[in-house]
Amino acid sequence: MLHDPNRIYIFDTTLRDGEQVPGCQLTTAEKVEIAVELEALGVDIIEAGFPISSPGDFQSVVEISKAVKNPTICALTRANKNDIDVAVEALKFAKHPRIHTGIGASDMHIKYKFNSTREDILAKGVEAVRYAKKFVEDVEFYAEDAGRADLPYLAQMIEAVIAAGATVVNIPDTNGYCLPSQYGSKIHYLKEHVKNIDQAIISVHCHNDLGLATANAIAGVQFGARQIECTINGIGERAGNTSMEEVVMILKTHGDLGLHTGINTRKFYDLSCKVSSMMNMPVQPNKAIIGNNAFSHSSGIHQDGFLKNRENYEIIRPEEVGFPDASIVLTARSGRHALKFHLDRLGHHLDKQELDIAYKKFLELADQKKEITDQDLQGLVVREAIK
Repeated sequence: MLHDPNRIYIFDTTLRDGEQVPGCQLTTAEKVEIAVELEALGVDIIEAGFPISSPGDFQSVVEISKAVKNPTICALTRANKNDIDVAVEALKFAKHPRIHTGIGASDMHIKYKFNSTREDILAKGVEAVRYAKKFVEDVEFYAEDAGRADLPYLAQMIEAVIAAGATVVNIPDTNGYCLPSQYGSKIHYLKEHVKNIDQAIISVHCHNDLGLATANAIAGVQFGARQIECTINGIGERAGNTSMEEVVMILKTHGDLGLHTGINTRKFYDLSCKVSSMMNMPVQPNKAIIGNNAFSHSSGIHQDGFLKNRENYEIIRPEEVGFPDASIVLTARSGRHALKFHLDRLGHHLDKQELDIAYKKFLELADQKKEITDQDLQGLVVREAIK
């Protein structure tokens, strides 16, 4: 089914799962603007919304379908005919439509969410896939709370929905419960025990409740999953979803895995800023890949090593993700090498004795301030008449 067995498909759900964060709702026009940027980024699938949930979500799926040409446009539904009918209507302008339907797979959900039985839930899932298949060729099935589901039952469900026509099977760790070893083993189990698994793509959809979404997604693809469901900046309900920039850069950095995506990583930083601004969701400074401190160096030992050879402390070049260049931040922990670097940059070329004097004065100032600016350095040099 896959032309390239080592290609990882990137399924973006920023506009659906990511947009469910309280206070971060977007207008249809804003969603279309982000969708166009996601297309330029190179994502394979855009989950544009949950059409039955509101008129706004329905309209967003319609307008994104019109605005975007290359990616598959996906609409979420529950496992019932009414949801699917509304999704079909919303997707009528999509060049590559996909319906994403599904139902709970864990005994917890079967008993306490649906008040049902394994047999009835399995039948509803199969019926939903068969019904969706009447309208679109591309049907994705999600087995909600698969992270806590009984493995033999999960395998039975996945085999049945593939037989009913599912082209993608989504194995969500809905509550962010799994350890990477557990989640990877779950994917491996399905690869080994679902007879028709070669007829569908396995998708990973991980949540970050224990801070393991990225690790779990990577474990999933190492064991055979070929689609990752993720969001820009890792936004999403509760603690968020798998962060797209993290998983893509992990695969790019670890070429030894032999896996690749179609993402133009140089567009990450700008899109991260846009999503953060539009949703009023600041990115934490120490966020991997795109946080403001991701390429900042303040420790004297690190700065010295970086200035000698940046690969001493950088495994990713800032330009690879469209980030402004790495910065040497001057603090009380900075060393002579970093101070000299900045003084040279400002046109003050000091000999060793002058640098020693400047460094002593710099440390006195740095103990009083959290961060030293160019203006501070200019004043330091002028005041001490070091120049």
